[in-house]
Amino acid sequence: MSEDFGTVDRRPLATVLAANLVSITGNCLTYMGVPWFVLQSTGSAAKAGTVAFCTLLPAVLAALVSGPVIDRMGRRRVSVASDLACGVAVAAIPLLQFADILQFWMLCVLMALTGLFRAPGGTARGVLLPTLAERAGMPLTRAAGLYDGAARCAALTGSALGGVLIAVLGPENVLLVDAATFAVAAPLFAFGVRGLPEARAQRRAEPMSLRAYRRELTDGYRFVAATPLLLGLCLMTLVTRGLDQGWSAVLLPVDAREDLDGAVDLGLLNAVFGVCALTGALVYGAVGSRFRRWPVFTIAFLIGGLPRFVVAAFTDTFTPLAVTMAVEGLAFGVLNPIMATVTYETVPEELRSRVLSATTASVQLVTPLGGLAAGFLVDSAGLSATLLAVGGVYLLATLCPVIFPAWSQMDSTGSPHSRSEGSPLPGSGPKRM
Repeated sequence: MSEDFGTVDRRPLATVLAANLVSITGNCLTYMGVPWFVLQSTGSAAKAGTVAFCTLLPAVLAALVSGPVIDRMGRRRVSVASDLACGVAVAAIPLLQFADILQFWMLCVLMALTGLFRAPGGTARGVLLPTLAERAGMPLTRAAGLYDGAARCAALTGSALGGVLIAVLGPENVLLVDAATFAVAAPLFAFGVRGLPEARAQRRAEPMSLRAYRRELTDGYRFVAATPLLLGLCLMTLVTRGLDQGWSAVLLPVDAREDLDGAVDLGLLNAVFGVCALTGALVYGAVGSRFRRWPVFTIAFLIGGLPRFVVAAFTDTFTPLAVTMAVEGLAFGVLNPIMATVTYETVPEELRSRVLSATTASVQLVTPLGGLAAGFLVDSAGLSATLLAVGGVYLLATLCPVIFPAWSQMDSTGSPHSRSEGSPLPGSGPKRM
């Protein structure tokens, strides 16, 4: 345990997990409510994909440049401002609709604003995890499992509520509920990290200038480019995130509308996936340090990639797809804790904001195109052909850990993962590969 903390205190970690849960629940309501609102009002999968593109492109741009800003402003301030700005933008959508003045371009602009502010806020919360784990006297593997578990729980809650609320209240009112979640998350996070030195603005010897900003920004990308495993993680996740976005923003909603029982089945499918992903994350957090990371990661990604696309293409009933998504949820639940642990062990604390911003931007570069491309492919080639094409590309991407030797370094990023569950985390930054 770090001498700076003196005693074990799990309240900051618990509070941040709660704030993240509330905030991500709101995001899930948005990601269900907005596509359904567009499909319901226009009937166009291409327009649903366009809205997804407008949401995610600003998130990528913000992640590209926000690392030094997070350090200079402070992680606490950035996260709180992010949630408040997202809440205002989301609330404006139903209010404009109720006033009968909402146009499609306005919806795209407002969703772009949510993406612009969401990415820095998520990064600001995530980089504090090693500090919170150390303060709580908890191994990083377990803390990463809990952190991802909270996100999975939020996805579960948002998905379970989303389908029902859309059917009962309508997508416009669901977005008002979403705005309220951001209003709760912002003060909760601010309270949880109050007094935490790592959450404050970092003092720099050199005053802020374009030259200093450019150098600090470059530090993050240079570190990723010089670290083969981090670079491999970014490139593989870049492809799969784009394909996942096409699935969640367009392919699954269209499949639910055309072949299943509408918004209720959409919510249930996402809930099944969320329950199993939450289970996978928590189980890995509890026992993951006993297993080698590389084989677990590789097998889980192969299980979680292709099957859902094939099942959705060849069946028009709920049960086969639900079973497939349940199995995939268990597999996917272990992926984020592994990637987070490897990243935190590899990146020194003073570089975390910049490196995590760089990796976030890198893995999301193709994500805005995922929904856009899927929407146009569905309109031109049909749903089944698009599902099979996207699934085939996903399979090729998930073979990367089998082919390239850098991935085996997942089990040699440092010693923290090999220590016993009760061992404290080191006070110094992790070793670089």
